[in-house]
Parts: sequence; structure tokens; C-alpha cells
Amino acid sequence: MNMTQITTDSVESAVPSRRWWHSLRTLGIALLVTAALAVIASFLLLPVARAQSKPAAELRIGYQKSASLFVLQKAQGTLEKRLAPLNASVKWIEFPAGPQLLEGLNLGSVDVGYVGEAPPVFAQAAGAKFAYIGYDPAAPEAEAILVPKDSVIKSVADLRGKKVALNKGSNVHYLLVKLLEKNGLKLSDIQPVYLPPADARAAFESSNVDAWVIWDPFSAAAEKAIGARVLADGKGVVNNYQYYLAERGFVAKNPKVIQALFDDSVERGAWLKSNLKKAAELIAPLQGLPVDVVELSLRRYEFNVKPVPDSVIAEQQKLADTFFDLKLIPKAIAVREAAWKSAL
Repeated sequence: MNMTQITTDSVESAVPSRRWWHSLRTLGIALLVTAALAVIASFLLLPVARAQSKPAAELRIGYQKSASLFVLQKAQGTLEKRLAPLNASVKWIEFPAGPQLLEGLNLGSVDVGYVGEAPPVFAQAAGAKFAYIGYDPAAPEAEAILVPKDSVIKSVADLRGKKVALNKGSNVHYLLVKLLEKNGLKLSDIQPVYLPPADARAAFESSNVDAWVIWDPFSAAAEKAIGARVLADGKGVVNNYQYYLAERGFVAKNPKVIQALFDDSVERGAWLKSNLKKAAELIAPLQGLPVDVVELSLRRYEFNVKPVPDSVIAEQQKLADTFFDLKLIPKAIAVREAAWKSAL
């Protein structure tokens, strides 16, 4: 083999190596470009991914520990599960009482709240913007006038001249007025002692008052713990409705979320009434009350939320008019102006 042949063979053998390196380099560049494009795409699509993972709506619920059904729903997480298909979430915000809850609703920190009859009247009179979107059936036995078990007072008529403790401007204020009227008395015929529940309980136990007008679960607790006797409850006198209130804009934008809340409340309410003992065992530690007290209280409430009809608005108007006559609110109000008319 001569030098010319060797050189030619060497060149020819080198050509495939150069082709392979060229192909490899081309592939590497292609991979780098692909990787770069993938990184760029990930940054471009990141806001979209975040938007998709963020709930479409957040339902902020204002509740009180005495709102047993909400306490149960929160503990069991049933509403969260029902809202998941709607890409909606729940935030539970606890308030000490109805007036504070209504303030939160008015300030925009709450979307939906659950309260008794009195707080919405005061809130509307103060100019708060909200809507009645639902109500639970009447629970007249869930509020009552209590007297000590050995009291000589046997009827509401016997309260003439007596000291009666109550929470001013609450549901039971209306109950007391209506019970006195039914028995031929006026508020001026007794000595009202305006105290919040805890202070009223202390005054009642120490015999500094003759009677106490109160709602459940406080009423049930006094019956079970100290043997307080029910002189009269609201049956045949008042309704004691419980209301679902909401910020109008939220309801208008999220009707399916509200419907899901109603559906879950009806379902859990039915379960509660069919499983009173078990429900009380779940709720009691969260309310800080004995199981038997919670069970007695649950027996007196109904849980079957429905949209508010004109007939119920009319009953709420009677309460508002009574509070205006008693000068508990600064001006007369038209409850119907706060009624939500759209079907849910």
C-alpha cells in the first residue's frame, strides 16, 4: 500500500466521523432550543395555571357558636365537598353575636350570615345593606321566660311588679312584650333588667331577678343545670324565625353557590333531626356545653331553609314596628326593602 492510498483511505474514513459530529451538534442545538421554549412556555402559562387552581368563588360564612347547624357543617366539612364541583371554597368566620356578624356583613368581610329575628332589624335601621335570602321554620319553643324551680310565680300575669332579666333589643325582648300583651300587661307593668346572657344567668341564680327571658341553648342549660322552670315559651305567640342574610352582590353573582349552601343545610338539618344524640355529641364540645343540653336545644329548632316568602317578611315587619314603638330603633323601616326577590 503506498502513501497515496493510505492518505486517501484515512480521509475517507474520517468523513463519517465528521458527519456524525455534525449530526450530534445539530441534535444538541435542537434539544437546547426545545428546552428553552419549554421554559419560556412554562413562564407564560404560569398565570393561567394559577388562575385555574384558584377557586372561582369563596363563600365567607359568618356564624356564631350557638348556630348549631353551621357548627355541624363546619365540623363535618360537607359544604366544602358540595362546593368543590363548582370550583368554590368556604371560609368560616366566627362572631360572638348577631350584631357583630351583621356589622361584618355590612363592611364586606362576610358574604352570608345566619342570625335570629332582631339583629337584621337593628342593622337595617342603621342603614346596613343586606338581603334576606332564606329562613328556617318557626322555633317558638326555643325561647322562653324562666323562673326558679321553687318560684311562687305560676303565670305570666304574676310578673306584675317583678324584676325580669333580658337582653335588650333581642328576639326575647319581642317575646316578652307579646307575652305580656297576651296576659293583659305592658312592659311598664314589670321591672325590666337589661343584661347580656351571662350576667342575666348570674342574677337569676343569685335571686337578684325574679324571672329571665332567654333563648336556647342558654335556656336549655339553665333547665338542666339549675332546674329552672319554663313559665311560658313562644308557642302560639311568636315565631322565632332564624334568617340567612347575604350581601346582595354576592348572591347575584353566585346563585349556584347559594343553592349549594341551601341544599347542604337542608340535608344536614334532616340528618341532625334524625340523629339528635349523635349530632349533639359532635356539636357539644365545639359549643362548650354538655351533650344533654345541646340535645334539648336541638329538639326545639327546625332546620329546613327556604327562600323567604312575603308572609314571613310581614311577620318580621311586626317585630320591626314593635321595636320602633319601643324606641329601640331610631326610625321606622320597611323590611320588604331588604327582601331578596330573585328565585334561588
